[in-house]
Amino acid sequence: MADMLLSIGVHDTMPSNYVSPENERPHLDHVIADANIPVVDFGVSDKSQIISQIEKACRLYGFFQVVNHGIAAELVKKVLAITLEFFCLPPEEKAKLYSDYPAKKIRLSTSFNVRKEKVHNWRGYPRLHCYPLEEFVPDWPSNPSSFK
Repeated sequence: MADMLLSIGVHDTMPSNYVSPENERPHLDHVIADANIPVVDFGVSDKSQIISQIEKACRLYGFFQVVNHGIAAELVKKVLAITLEFFCLPPEEKAKLYSDYPAKKIRLSTSFNVRKEKVHNWRGYPRLHCYPLEEFVPDWPSNPSSFK
C-alpha cells in the first residue's frame, strides 16, 4: 500500500482509485476568484472579536490566514525546511512510516481511511500526535535527524 503515496511511488498514469466520478468533482468554472482571504489577527486583545473573525471566515470561506500568532518567522522557516527534507527522503525510508490504519497515532498516509474509501485523496502526510509531547516524540521519525 505504501506505493500509493504520491511522495513514494512513481506513477505514469493516475491510479483509478484516485479518480472521483465526474459528478463528484469540483466545478472550477463555478469558483469565484477572490484575493480577499480572511485574516484573523491573534494580536487583538478582545477574544470575542477573534472568535467572531474565525467563525465568519469558516462560515464564508472554510479557511483563513492567522497573523500576530507569536510564532517566530525563523521557527516557521526551520519547520518548512525540515518538512522538505523529510519529503525528499528516499521512498524506501518514507515507506517505513507508512500505515493505512487510521487509528495509528504516528504514521505517513495518503487518505483519511484508505481501507474504507472508494476514492482516495492524492497526497502524502505525516500524522504525528503531539500531546503530551514527551509521550509521542520518541516515536516520531528519526530521519531526518533534525525531525524530532
